[in-house]
Amino acid sequence: MSTNGITDGAERAIIENMLDRNRAALVETARGLSEADARRRLVASLTTPISLLKHAAAAERIWFQRFWAGLDESECDGYSRRDEGTFTVTDDESLADVIAEFERAGRRSREIASRFDLDDTVDIPREGKVSMRWTLLAMIQEFARHAGHGDILREQIDHPAPR
Repeated sequence: MSTNGITDGAERAIIENMLDRNRAALVETARGLSEADARRRLVASLTTPISLLKHAAAAERIWFQRFWAGLDESECDGYSRRDEGTFTVTDDESLADVIAEFERAGRRSREIASRFDLDDTVDIPREGKVSMRWTLLAMIQEFARHAGHGDILREQIDHPAPR
């Protein structure tokens, strides 16, 4: 059994590692795609490989920069009104740009989260009082779900079903 705190050991190390694994898994669903394939609409919604990453970057900013750090939206990395629940990617944003944005937001989230104990709480609109533990677990769930969406989209892009 591992003793490096990644798959066993301290609760915080396990939680943070699982979140980082899901962040990386989400990025891997889009890495290496062409710009056209990253934007390819294969479902009725705006869900595309690139839009999943854009949405995830917004989730990082909203939960950690806005709610936990208490920053005004103007102080958040790359924040725009589009953060509020959209999957919109502009034509001038490349896949590499959006991956970098997501990775940058993740680094800032890790730095902000490190200032708080797992049991520290903050009041969140529509959620009420939540702990840092709850927030980290919610992000694990969010990114795991979207990595699964990304896996399915990538499978459809890489191996289209016969017609």
